[in-house]
Amino acid sequence: MKIFMDTADVDEIVGMVELGIVYGVTTNPSLIAKSGRTQAEVIPEICKLVTGPVSAEVISTECAGMVREARQLAQIADNIVVKIPCIAEGLKAVRILSAEGIKTNVTLVFSLSQAILAANAGASYVSPFIGRLDDIGEDGVQLVANMVKIFKQYGLKTEIIAASIRNLDHVNQVMLAGAQIATIPTNVLEQMLLHPLTDKGLEKFLQDYKNSL
Repeated sequence: MKIFMDTADVDEIVGMVELGIVYGVTTNPSLIAKSGRTQAEVIPEICKLVTGPVSAEVISTECAGMVREARQLAQIADNIVVKIPCIAEGLKAVRILSAEGIKTNVTLVFSLSQAILAANAGASYVSPFIGRLDDIGEDGVQLVANMVKIFKQYGLKTEIIAASIRNLDHVNQVMLAGAQIATIPTNVLEQMLLHPLTDKGLEKFLQDYKNSL
């Protein structure tokens, strides 16, 4: 499973890129706002830090505006992927952009039917929001598992980005479900690195080494 970072904080990305574990990055207007900078400032920097896909989101809600924004975003770097909301106007835009060779990530996907429509429209990626589904009492991980099964069954090339990940259990479960990608917030990525037995084992190895001198 490929690991993306779900952040617009350049400093956070630098730290994780140095570990060699980050393949791509996803952003959205909320994350951009949280960074205290503009999308025009942040996205080019991120594209230079990672070689994999960098998702940048449009803010228009009608097709013509989405296409116009997407074309502008695609000029920033070769690894730009344009995030498009899963609405009717969005799927119209995805069809147009796909024909132009511009990669898209259909976001705010909450059902299997939305996922299959996005894939058929030509989306490069679809992003089911598992945490938000859990918030309303539905099973977000099961949606990912169902998408993996259906996409494989019909030979769809659209990749699944498990999004809205809240904790380590989400990460483990989407891996088991077969998601090609998980986009993970920095605090959860940091948790993935840790285990108390690792710390204990290292402490003992170092003490044993000192004792042997």
